[in-house]
Amino acid sequence: MDRRDTAVTLPWMGAGTELLARAVNALPDDALRAPSALPGWTRAHVVAHVARNAEALTRLATWARTGIETPMYPSREHRAAEIESSAQAPADVLRDELATTAEALDGALAALDETTWQAQVRSALGRPIPATEIPWMRVREVWLHAVDLDAGVSVSDIAPDVVDTLLDDSTGMLSAADGCPSAVLAPTDRDRTWTLGPASDEPLRLRGEAAQVLGWLVGRCGGEGVEALAGDGTPAALPAPPRWL
Repeated sequence: MDRRDTAVTLPWMGAGTELLARAVNALPDDALRAPSALPGWTRAHVVAHVARNAEALTRLATWARTGIETPMYPSREHRAAEIESSAQAPADVLRDELATTAEALDGALAALDETTWQAQVRSALGRPIPATEIPWMRVREVWLHAVDLDAGVSVSDIAPDVVDTLLDDSTGMLSAADGCPSAVLAPTDRDRTWTLGPASDEPLRLRGEAAQVLGWLVGRCGGEGVEALAGDGTPAALPAPPRWL
């Protein structure tokens, strides 16, 4: 799938937003203060981060529409401080911000036309991107952070097409990272493979359901359900992938 095809990514974004909102709204207020699956973050931190991310992406959409540069965040330090502050808000405020910032992003994207969708903006890391990539950036956030809540959503709940496009995205990004293992990802429930890491005459072959392989690759599970095979087909130790997002 093309991650810049907004006819595809906007519905994925909406579905992931709904999944995340249901998970958050099903939690008792005090459960938002419990640890999430992300080290050092409570569930409230995850919710705060997703709300602030919606605001950041709204700034990119506004930049694309108006031509006035409005970066996602003033700095990494400002971003971290804003998340930390937001995470201390009462549960009802967190839930309301999750909903209202998502709605504002929807509105900002709906205001783009054929020309402004092609306008160039920059990601948080400074990478030049067309505005058509903004929905995909949000897709990654809502689906994966729904898993990170550790509140009943797992990688198996991620829509299959989103899983495949996340595999496209993450293998491309991680393959250039230092220490990335050489492997062929060959999910048992797919008829295609993904190449990870530098070229090798004998890459590892990783097997398992696509969602589980993705979970291992992007650090959302410890490799449960994923099997590594050496070039001769014998079992091998599952390597550790580089950190992704």
